[in-house]
Amino acid sequence: MKKLIKVLAYVKPYWPQAIVSVIFNILSTFFGLFSLMMAIPFLGILFGTEPIVDKLPDVTLTIKSISEYFNYYVSHLIITHSKAYGLGFISVLVVGFSLLKNVFRYTSLYFLATIRTGVIKDIRNALFSKLVELPVSYYSDERKGDILSKMTSDVAEIEVSVMRSLEMLFRDPIAIVVYLSTLFVMSFNLTLFVLILLPITGGLIGWIGKSLRQSSFRGQRRLGILMSIVDETLSGIRIIKAFNAEDKMDKRFKSVNQHFTNLMTKIWRRRDMANPMSEFLGSVVMVSLMLYGGALVLKGDGDLSPQAFMTYLIIFSQIISPAKSFSTAYYNIQKGMASIDRINEILDAINPITEIENPIRVSEFKNKIEYKNVSFKYADDYVLKNINLTVEKGKSVALVGQSGSGKSTLVDLLPRFWDVMEGDILIDGNPIKDIKVYDLRGLMGNVNQEPILFNDTFFNNIAFGVENATEEDVIDAAKVANAHDFIVESKNAYYTNIGDRGNKLSGGQRQRISIARAVLNNPPILILDEATSALDTESERLVQDALFKLMKNRTSIVIAHRLSTIVAADEICVLHKGEIIEQGTHSELIKLDGTYSKLHKMQTF
Repeated sequence: MKKLIKVLAYVKPYWPQAIVSVIFNILSTFFGLFSLMMAIPFLGILFGTEPIVDKLPDVTLTIKSISEYFNYYVSHLIITHSKAYGLGFISVLVVGFSLLKNVFRYTSLYFLATIRTGVIKDIRNALFSKLVELPVSYYSDERKGDILSKMTSDVAEIEVSVMRSLEMLFRDPIAIVVYLSTLFVMSFNLTLFVLILLPITGGLIGWIGKSLRQSSFRGQRRLGILMSIVDETLSGIRIIKAFNAEDKMDKRFKSVNQHFTNLMTKIWRRRDMANPMSEFLGSVVMVSLMLYGGALVLKGDGDLSPQAFMTYLIIFSQIISPAKSFSTAYYNIQKGMASIDRINEILDAINPITEIENPIRVSEFKNKIEYKNVSFKYADDYVLKNINLTVEKGKSVALVGQSGSGKSTLVDLLPRFWDVMEGDILIDGNPIKDIKVYDLRGLMGNVNQEPILFNDTFFNNIAFGVENATEEDVIDAAKVANAHDFIVESKNAYYTNIGDRGNKLSGGQRQRISIARAVLNNPPILILDEATSALDTESERLVQDALFKLMKNRTSIVIAHRLSTIVAADEICVLHKGEIIEQGTHSELIKLDGTYSKLHKMQTF
C-alpha cells in the first residue's frame, strides 16, 4: 500500500482537478439516486398501497418534508389528470435526472484525463532524471534492456492498470457510500445483513489479486530479459552474422519469449476472472437479499413497504456495478503494483556519489592534480593500489600498461564516475569530494576510444554541452579537429544527421567529431582514453594532429596503447596490476630498460 501511495503522490500537483472531479462525481451520484427514489411514492400511489395526498404539507429542509411534498405533487397530477399522466411526468423527470447524472459524470472524466496523463508524464520525467543522475557504477550491474523495459512497458502498465483505475477510485467509493447510506435509512436490519455478506466476497477477490501481483512481477522481469536480448542482437548484428549465429540467437529469443507468453497467459486468465467472479458473487448477494428481505415484507415484520422494498432492490442493484468496477480496479492495481515495484527499483536506487552540504565552487584550474595514496576496488580485489601521482597544470601525463592494469579506472576516479575507497584526489589542494560535482566535471573534457555520438546533426553533436553555441564557433572547432572538410561535403553540411551512434560515419570521422566537441567545450583538463587505438594509419594521423592541437596549452591525461602517440608526453606512468611501477619521460624510461622499454621494442618490431 505504501508503494501505491508513493505513486499516487504524483497526483498532488493536480489536486484542483482532482477536487473538481470528485465534486462532479458526487453530483452525478446524487442525481442518479434521485431518479431512483422517485419511484417509491409513484409506485405506492399507482398500486394503491399509499394514500393520495391532497393536503399541502409544510415545507422544511428535511428528507421527510421533501418526500411528502413530492407525494402531494404526484397525487395532484393524478387527481387533476390521470395515473398515466403522472407516470409520464415521472418518466420525463427520471430521464432529465439521468441526463444530468451523465453530464456530470463526463465532466468528472474530463478533468480526470488531465490527472491520468499528467501523472504518467511526471513518472517518466522522474525516471529519466534519476537515470541521468545515477552513477556509472549503476549501469555496470543492470541490463540496458531491463532499464528500457521499465521506462516503457512498466510505465505503460501503470498507466493501464493504475491510472485508468483512478476513475473507479474517484467515483465508485462515493457511489457505494451514498447508496449504502440511503439503504441504511430505508432499512437498517436489511442493510446490516448485506454488510455481513460483502466482506466474504471481498476476501475472495483479495486472495486472487495477491497472487496476480506476484505473477505480474515475474512477467515484467521476463519482458526485461526479452528487451535485453533484442538490444544485444541489434548492437552485435555484425558479429552474429559473421559467426553464422542467427539460429542460435533466434532459438534463445524464442525460448525466453515462450516462457514470457506462458506467464502472461496465466496472468490474463487470473485477471479476466475478476469480472465473472464479481458478477457471480453479486448475484449470490442479490438473491440472498431478495429471499431475506422478501420474507420480511411478506410476513409484515420489516420496516419496508412493498414499493419501498422494490426501490431498495433497485438501489442495491446500483451498488453491484460500482462494486464490480471496484473489484476490477483492485485486480488491475495489483497487476500494476508489480510494475510499481520495478520502477521503484530505479527511483529508490541510492546514488553513492554525494556532495557535502556546502561544496566548494570552482570555475578554473590553477595549479595541479594530485593522487595521494589512492586505492580502489570494484568488488573483492583491488584494481588500484596506493597510487601517488601529480599532474602539473599545462603538462601532459601518459598512462600505459597491459589491459586490466587500472589505467581507465585511474582517470574515471578524477571526474568522480567512481569514488576512491582509500586515499584522496585533490585539485588545486581541494579534495574532489568537497568540490561541487557539476563544477568538477565542467573542468574536464573527454575523448574516448569509442566516440559517443547521438542520432542528431553534426552541429548539435559538436555543440553538445555548450549553451548558445554559434555556427561560427562550431565551424572553428571542427577545423581544429580536422573535421570541417568532410562535414561540408555532406548533403546538408553541419545540419546533416549522422545516424544512430554516428553509424553513417567512419571511425576516424566519428573520433574527429568527438574531438571537435571537446575543442568547443574548451576544458582546462583533458582526458584522452585510447583515442586513436581503433583507427587506420591515415585516420590516426588526422586524429593525432587534431589531438595535438587540442592538447596545446592544456593539462592532459592520456591513456595509450600505441606508444608512438605519447613519445612527447611530459611524463609517462607505467601501470602493472594496479600499481605504478615506472615513471618518467620517454627517454628516461628507455634508458631504464624496464617494462616500458620492452613494450616499446615490441611495438617497434
